[in-house]
Amino acid sequence: MRRVEQILDTKGHDIWSIEQDASVFEAIELMAKKEVGALLVTKSGNPVGMISERDYARQVILKGLSSKETLIRDIMATRVIYAHLDATVEECMALMTENHIRHLPVIDEEYLLGMISIGDLVKALIAEQQSTIEQLERYISS
Repeated sequence: MRRVEQILDTKGHDIWSIEQDASVFEAIELMAKKEVGALLVTKSGNPVGMISERDYARQVILKGLSSKETLIRDIMATRVIYAHLDATVEECMALMTENHIRHLPVIDEEYLLGMISIGDLVKALIAEQQSTIEQLERYISS
């Protein structure tokens, strides 16, 4: 069973963040540049929320607001849900499903170590299933 630590070892430990007083436009611009779907929102460097492309679509576009005038703090999700380094892929998928989220910052004690997405978890599950299939094929053919 794969763990978050293994996923981060493969994908890297980058955490893209933005200050809560930045504009939504700046957040979307950073997400596009880094090719990610969500950012950790900080206040003086400390995590205070998350902002995602989904937040932008629902809280800015659908309400007819300006992304250049709307501040992140006005639309961000203020409840940050974390995954622990030793959590399994299955535990993370359950956590994401339960909370209707697609991104999890990863912590070990109080230190941020990375960010995983639902795509990272699906990729890990597929790799694990492929490995199992290959092992079964070798067993059958021997």
